[in-house]
Amino acid sequence: MNFSGIRTVTTILTSYNMTNKKNILTLDDAKKIIAGAEAEAMQNNWPVVIAILDDGGHLLLLHRLDSAQFGSINVAIEKAHAAIAFRRPTKVLEQNITDGRLHYLNLPGALPVEGGLPITVDGQFVGAIGVSGVRSYEDAQIARAGIDALG
Repeated sequence: MNFSGIRTVTTILTSYNMTNKKNILTLDDAKKIIAGAEAEAMQNNWPVVIAILDDGGHLLLLHRLDSAQFGSINVAIEKAHAAIAFRRPTKVLEQNITDGRLHYLNLPGALPVEGGLPITVDGQFVGAIGVSGVRSYEDAQIARAGIDALG
């Protein structure tokens, strides 16, 4: 995928004669993702919290819709954190638990509840979105709409 707002940082390691390019999720990108996710939530009248994290798991943007429960703030952040830490949707972690692989419950930072999705650009992980406030599959629907709004 090629998103218009994504910045590419080029690092030149002169002593090794190597060049690395890294895509970075910008604040403008996060705002686009939030707008797409909010539109999906509002269309369905779902009061949610939406969190966008960068590739290091740091919060870029948090958006709490009117009437969203405050308990969803940390859950949204943790869903996004798990998605970028393990580079997979949190639904995969949830499915592992459902399948009886209970050791996943002991992984540091793993939140096995659907609603967290990693964000990739050109095969690179650039961040994640986490949504909380309604049923977990609806949280994931909102998160997907947010990512789709990026480009």
